[in-house]
Amino acid sequence: MHKAISGICLTMLAVAGCASGQAAEAPAKQDAATGATAAAVAPAEAAKLRAALLPAPKGMRVTYGPETGVFGGLKSTQQGLAAIRQSKLERPECGAATQLDATKLAQAPAAVISFATEGGSLTQAVVSATPDAFPAPLPKQCASYQAEVDGTRVTYRTKALDMPKHGDQSRAYITTAMRGKGDDAQVGTVAIRRGDLITTMILVGKKLKPRGLYELGRMADQNLARVTR
Repeated sequence: MHKAISGICLTMLAVAGCASGQAAEAPAKQDAATGATAAAVAPAEAAKLRAALLPAPKGMRVTYGPETGVFGGLKSTQQGLAAIRQSKLERPECGAATQLDATKLAQAPAAVISFATEGGSLTQAVVSATPDAFPAPLPKQCASYQAEVDGTRVTYRTKALDMPKHGDQSRAYITTAMRGKGDDAQVGTVAIRRGDLITTMILVGKKLKPRGLYELGRMADQNLARVTR
């Protein structure tokens, strides 16, 4: 299971992917890919972004964050981009499909946090951005594609979910990653925009239930509504 999830993280999580360990406020550090510096958000803005993050869901513990800074400079964003560069994707444009554009949003104020249980993880990012930064729908060619991760071929199949609408825009997907020998896993992604705040959530586990993603979406939108009043 751990290997399957690691493989998924390498090719899918350009945003806050499989961040682990402990982190608070990241030190100022420039990323070569985005030119962004992590510690560049005003205290009031950082507080607003942190307030939009979820508390630890029942049964989960915080494993990373909350980290605040410009999106391209966040440690988690840099790790995700580096992981995608290290993998070999059949369709490179699919590695970060349905996720926030780290290059376009390099200087956008952001916050991120990660949680985990023994069987999976949840990562949430909140970014202050204009409506056009909301992730585009899944490209048709990305519904099914392959990637080579650590010398192993992984097949990814994604389907859109009929999640109840939240905020001004919202979408949800479940991706199944298959690498054989029963070592499959799933990634659920949720994106919601309310006003000038966009949140994305990535849930990784062995077998995900849509209603679980819907509930996360509902709770996340409640937080967005509270801080954007």
